[in-house]
Amino acid sequence: MECDAFISLVKAEGERLYRTLPWRETRDPYEVLLSEIMLQQTQVVRVLKHWEPWLLKFPTLDALAAASLPDVLAQWQGLGYNRRAVALKRAVEHCASVLGGSVPHGYEALLALPGVGPATAAGVCVFAYGEPQVYLETNVRTVFIHHFFAGQDGVADSEIRSLVEQTCDEKDPRSWYYALLDYGNYLKRTLPNPSRRSKHHAQQSAYIGSVRQKRAFLLRMLLATPDGATSTELLQSLNAQEHDAGRSHVEEDALAAILSALALEGFVTHGESTPELWMIAGQESTDCMLPAPQ
Repeated sequence: MECDAFISLVKAEGERLYRTLPWRETRDPYEVLLSEIMLQQTQVVRVLKHWEPWLLKFPTLDALAAASLPDVLAQWQGLGYNRRAVALKRAVEHCASVLGGSVPHGYEALLALPGVGPATAAGVCVFAYGEPQVYLETNVRTVFIHHFFAGQDGVADSEIRSLVEQTCDEKDPRSWYYALLDYGNYLKRTLPNPSRRSKHHAQQSAYIGSVRQKRAFLLRMLLATPDGATSTELLQSLNAQEHDAGRSHVEEDALAAILSALALEGFVTHGESTPELWMIAGQESTDCMLPAPQ
């Protein structure tokens, strides 16, 4: 397909399919960074439920940087992939302590932030600062694979990148990428998903019964118990859930491996005087509470 015809088609489809979303009404770099991280591997409809409550709780970069990790994780519940909440907090802490309380301007500076990858850095450049960048995420891939790689499997980003760069509207990259995002979303809903032909497409593993689900359960339990819980208490509660769901018993070694991984990632810590007591990192200084998991 000729690039000029492609550009005209995408702009027309983008206008027809445009989605009014709250993060499109802002150029605030903190709010754009938040939206880019929330939208990673998460449907728009779920992010819509969390966007405004998050900004009511943490309205500014400094407010989030000063918040406790338990408060941040509690507010994140329902979005999944809790690592993103930790990455976001570390990024804004760096901005607050090193960069004078502002999100940096420029792709390389953004990429240097903790937990910020190429797509997120490009997204902030485009949507906050209006800078043309190669912004590659699943909906954008979908459009280019559909129109330029018909019938081809294993399409690498390196094959798409030059096309994305060539077609980007340097004067108004925001509108251009909104058109690509909305058109790509439409194609994924109306066709066999073209993005599955990307070399970088990864089929999401089942959540039910997975280690991810067990991690999420343990985090919710610890968020609900500010004084912490022992390994024995955690194992008993986790196995009660597994039993009720008809799943296999979790052994002590498996629990220890999950807790060790959560500790290495900065989610949890041991009690100072009781090594078998676990709590959310920083939880001893907060009265954050969630309903106990059922």
